[in-house]
Amino acid sequence: MTRKMRIAEAKQYVAKKLKLAPMDLVDERVMREVRKDLDIGIVTSLPGTAKGLEAKCRIAELLGIQINSVNAFKRKAGLS
Repeated sequence: MTRKMRIAEAKQYVAKKLKLAPMDLVDERVMREVRKDLDIGIVTSLPGTAKGLEAKCRIAELLGIQINSVNAFKRKAGLS
């Protein structure tokens, strides 16, 4: 959304960043493993994995995008 992409373009962008086929983005088994491997949070959390804002920070960095809540957190924490 921050890059003004249509959904098909956004899926291509994310798939390329994650080194996946676009169809893998909708495969919950594939994505669970990818999310676990990259520690970017999963729907049902596992002990020791990123959750909440930590997961959002990792996603923003991985995809090279801005996420408002991440930016606000970094400003408040003096990290940006």
